[in-house]
Amino acid sequence: MSPAFEPIHHLAQQSRAHAPALLAGADDPHAELLAMVWGPRFDRQYALDLWARLSQQQPAEALPLLPALISAADRFDTLGVPVQHRLRRLIVRHRALSE
Repeated sequence: MSPAFEPIHHLAQQSRAHAPALLAGADDPHAELLAMVWGPRFDRQYALDLWARLSQQQPAEALPLLPALISAADRFDTLGVPVQHRLRRLIVRHRALSE
């Protein structure tokens, strides 16, 4: 694996561990993920809104997710533009494969 794309691998691992809880009940989980990473910086407010919804429904599940969400946001913000674009393409590709 290219060292440039290793951060994507780490983000994907975090996503696999935490996204199912965060995105439970979403009509299109891939669209929710893309909404958080579409801009040049991670959309923390959008992510925190999703987390707040989860914390109201399942507080015990939501609590450990918050530090992971903030960590993912910080990691995304440190990625170079080409790597951010690659991450978005991977989400879109995964969406197409799961339809």
